[in-house]
Amino acid sequence: MDNTLYISLSRQMTLRREMDVIANNIANADTTGFKVESLMVRTEAQAPARMTDGGKVKFVLDDGVARDFTQGSLRQTGGDFDLAIEGKGFFQVTTEDGDRFTRDGRFTLSPDGKLTTQAGDPVMGDGGEIVLDIARGPVAIAADGTISQAGERVGKVQVFLFEDRSVLAKDQNNLLKNTSNEAPVADTASRVRQGMLEGSNVNPILQITRMIEVSRAYESVVRTMENTSDLSRRAVERLGRVA
Repeated sequence: MDNTLYISLSRQMTLRREMDVIANNIANADTTGFKVESLMVRTEAQAPARMTDGGKVKFVLDDGVARDFTQGSLRQTGGDFDLAIEGKGFFQVTTEDGDRFTRDGRFTLSPDGKLTTQAGDPVMGDGGEIVLDIARGPVAIAADGTISQAGERVGKVQVFLFEDRSVLAKDQNNLLKNTSNEAPVADTASRVRQGMLEGSNVNPILQITRMIEVSRAYESVVRTMENTSDLSRRAVERLGRVA
């Protein structure tokens, strides 16, 4: 196969992957705590499809997904267990697969009084799982995460900070997984806002604009491949007639 076709095919694959990432961003424009993602690409020099005097050729490869952790807008909900983080921290929850982290503060109480995510995963406090007794009265959660009932401290929602947030990889249920050996530290700078939720930081207009750009780039690559294939076909036909 012609080198141009191989290179174009590598670009096609990254453009299709980028389109998937953009579509996922748009689908999560209203997802609480969602962070917009973008595809990273790189070039890699490899041996050409056939020997040329120019040496190696460069192919385009998918180099992973970058995540923008810019603060999303906060909206008032009034829910006692709706929590938003104002700052760079994350809530910690415990799942069957281990500890996970999230900015999605749509919490609720389980039948046995545990503060959990919508999926039922316990939210972690400074002393482990947070267990509340509704019979003790309304729950008040301060900016530092301290939980009080009837004027008494009954727990604290812990917020954690990662120095390098690139170690966090997307997991199911709007959670993030720590993929490194780096241990998160307690975040004392971020503020917890009760009765509020953080919205997605996706800008739908920018994402749709980018989708159009990717679509046009894909079409351009297709035309290049078609033209290259047509040139090769005509060259073979002419050589055949000469022979």
